[in-house]
Amino acid sequence: MKLKLVLALVLGAVSVSALAGQAEDQQVKFRQSAYSFAAWNCAKIKSQVVEHPETYNKDQIIAAANSVAAVANSGLGALYGPGTDQATGWKKSRLKPEFFDKPEEAKKAGLAFNKEANELAKVAVSGDVAAIKTQFGKVGETCKSCHDSFRIKD
Repeated sequence: MKLKLVLALVLGAVSVSALAGQAEDQQVKFRQSAYSFAAWNCAKIKSQVVEHPETYNKDQIIAAANSVAAVANSGLGALYGPGTDQATGWKKSRLKPEFFDKPEEAKKAGLAFNKEANELAKVAVSGDVAAIKTQFGKVGETCKSCHDSFRIKD
């Protein structure tokens, strides 16, 4: 009888541990998907504003800027649960463990991305290509800053 109880407890603990790992993997998948979506939209802006301004399409830029802002405002911080630095989403997480040691710095980086992405959405409506390019650069700086601090280099 005791053996069955011990076996049930061990199997239960293994199951809970596996579920926790799945939850961490799911957080990383959502996080990776959100950033991939933002990167895709940033690429559209870069193409039309930085690389090929002759192809500029105001409506496309507004839509892309709004998409980046939507990602920034989506509550991504909730997808950085403990253990997600070791989890695998669509691919292995590149989050440095130091992220969890510097929560104020991480929060500051997230808020900077949020602020600059929201400003990009506002500037995009103006249609001023030079202003959009400048603000797009500020968004990119927030990405680079966070990557430099908290992302494992490829």
